[in-house]
Amino acid sequence: MEIKILGTGCAKCKTTQQIVEKVVADNGVDAHISKVEDIMDIMKYNVIATPAVVVDGVVKIKGRVPSESEVKQALGL
Repeated sequence: MEIKILGTGCAKCKTTQQIVEKVVADNGVDAHISKVEDIMDIMKYNVIATPAVVVDGVVKIKGRVPSESEVKQALGL
């Protein structure tokens, strides 16, 4: 599974990354997590508001910090 955290490095983006990493670790998900901070790369996903979570190329969460349960749902857990 490929998970991308889209965000420019703000506190909300960092919190989102921590939540995603925790859910992946707690559930033993085999995933590669990367951070996308370049605004041009973020715009390729048609995301205007960050943070956003992209799972296997599909934007699942955008514009807010998700809860752990929302991340689990986005990952199909």
